[in-house]
Amino acid sequence: MRKILNLLFIAAITCAVSAQDAKPLRVLHLTGGCCHDYDKQKIILSEGITARANTHFEIVHEGGKSGDYKYPLLQAAGWGKNFDVVLYNICFAHIKDDAYVEGITQVHREGLPAVALHCTYHSHHWKTKTDEWEKFLGVTSPNHGKKHAITMKNLAPKHPIMKNFPAEWTTPEGELYRENKTWDTATPLVLGTADKEKHHCVWINQYGAARVFGTTVGHHNSTMESKEYLDLVSAGLLWVTGKLGDDGKPVKGYGPKK
Repeated sequence: MRKILNLLFIAAITCAVSAQDAKPLRVLHLTGGCCHDYDKQKIILSEGITARANTHFEIVHEGGKSGDYKYPLLQAAGWGKNFDVVLYNICFAHIKDDAYVEGITQVHREGLPAVALHCTYHSHHWKTKTDEWEKFLGVTSPNHGKKHAITMKNLAPKHPIMKNFPAEWTTPEGELYRENKTWDTATPLVLGTADKEKHHCVWINQYGAARVFGTTVGHHNSTMESKEYLDLVSAGLLWVTGKLGDDGKPVKGYGPKK
C-alpha cells in the first residue's frame, strides 16, 4: 500500500513539474498594413492571449499603411522552424507576387499552424493569380458590409474552441465580411448577422498538415479587447497547436502562468 502511495505521489510531483516546465508556445505575430489600429491591436492581442495561454510572442510590425508589403522574414529559408504558430493580423490586399504567397503557404502546408484575423482574409488574394491563400484560410471573402455590430451565433457548442463561447454574443462594433466560398476543408463555427446580412465569421480549416483557425471579426479595438473575443482567439490558438483539451480548457502547462 505504501509503495502504491509513493508511486502516486511521485506521479503527482512529476505532473506538476512537467506542467510548470512546459515551454511557452512560440507565437510569431505578424501585423501591419492599412485601415486598422495595429499599434494598439498588437498589444491587445499579445497581452490578452498571454493572460490566457502559456505563450511567448515575437511581434513583427512592418509595412506601414502599405497594401503590398512583403515581409523579409517570410522570404528567408527555414523561417517556420523557429515558431509553433503564426498569428496573422494584417491588411495587405494588393500583393501581386504569387511566388511570395505560395512560399508562405507552403510552410503552413507542411505543418505550421496558424491563426488568421479580420483583414488577413482580404490579404494576398485580390490581385494574385494563385488561390493558395484562400485554400490556406479555407474561405474566400470579396468585401464587407457597413460598419455595424455583429451578432455571433455559436454553431458548434460541442467543439473544444466553442465550448466556452456564448450561445450568442453581439460585438460592441463590427464590420461583417462577406463570404462567397467556403472551401471543402473548412468548417464554419459561427454565423454572424449584421445589418440584415448573414455570413459565417469563424472557421477552422485543415490545410495540408496544418490546422488553421480564423475569424473575420476584429476591425475595432472595442471588439478585440472584449473578453469573449480574446477567449475565442486564445482557444483557437491553443487548438491549432494541439494544446486545447476536449473540455475547451488548456492542457496542463498551457494555461496562463500564475
